[in-house]
Amino acid sequence: MSVQPTTAAPSPSATTPASASGRLPGKLSAVHQIRRPRGAPVPGDFAFVTEPMPGLLRGTALVENTWLSVDPYMRENMDGDWELHAPLEGRTLGRVVASAEPALPEGALVLHRQGWRTHAAVTAAEVRVLPDLPGVAQESFLGILGGTGLTAYVALTRIAALRPGEDVFVSAAAGGVGSAAGQLARLLGARRVVGSAGTRAKADWLVAELGFDAAFVHRDGPVDEQLAAAAPDGVDVVVENVGGDHLEAAIGALRERGRIAWAGAVSQYNAASPPAAPRNLFDLVDKSGRLEGFLVSRHRDAQAELEEFLTPHLRQGTVRDPLTVTEGFDHVVDAFLGMLRGANTGKAVVRIAS
Repeated sequence: MSVQPTTAAPSPSATTPASASGRLPGKLSAVHQIRRPRGAPVPGDFAFVTEPMPGLLRGTALVENTWLSVDPYMRENMDGDWELHAPLEGRTLGRVVASAEPALPEGALVLHRQGWRTHAAVTAAEVRVLPDLPGVAQESFLGILGGTGLTAYVALTRIAALRPGEDVFVSAAAGGVGSAAGQLARLLGARRVVGSAGTRAKADWLVAELGFDAAFVHRDGPVDEQLAAAAPDGVDVVVENVGGDHLEAAIGALRERGRIAWAGAVSQYNAASPPAAPRNLFDLVDKSGRLEGFLVSRHRDAQAELEEFLTPHLRQGTVRDPLTVTEGFDHVVDAFLGMLRGANTGKAVVRIAS
């Protein structure tokens, strides 16, 4: 990928942390989007750039990013939400390495959204100082304790209102949200949990390692037929992450008064035109069923509840936080494109510093 040095300079009123401490590099590395994708994104849609280290203004702190998250929603952002030739966003963990803000002391572990770069200047309002949870890996705050786990938790508890004894279908079950949803459904009392995956290895992993009752490979045949075979009596709750034929199959399998929590549509993100609505959409009327889409960003108040619920299970090993880890900032674009192709099992993350 090309390297495009920038010419921006620190604010005259800032003190450059690198010169002040002697411990930090004078520049940071970042990834910019440089063109809109046509269909599936390719490496040439991005460029690695080198920028001056931001100055440390009063009320700010400099964070060295340690873990970055790459997520399916970012594909939609590429079509217009992200500015071209500008820093990108994404959930990120990092350590404060220099600070002019008492609320952000050096050494604090923080979660923020200035991703796709090695360092970031932040204010207290832009970050969450993460709690110290012994026995829980910090990267879990990007996985099952982060946005992916929160999406699954909100889908099951607030949108679909899963009740003990009900049966659940999770699409894209081997991804970050799906793998969390299947485990959470079991903890919340689901009777039977069925998932779809992209490969036989992933489907077998869901059953053998994550406790799904059944899983099928969506490429092996019509999704509606495979779901009907895996759940012949139907399902009460669906966590939908794919759209298209998966959504149509979910509607077909839904029982009376069933609920579909629609979290994503990864099958549609690269489509040149919007797909037709599911052919059986009106079946929701006959079944008194409910289809509800949601944004996890509107349910941040559930974060503490999620952590309280899951932390004991993570410590005891009764819940797993599967991560596909890509090593090195130079490979963040590779990690993103691989995630969109389904190369990950569980949550896709990038480790950029120890």
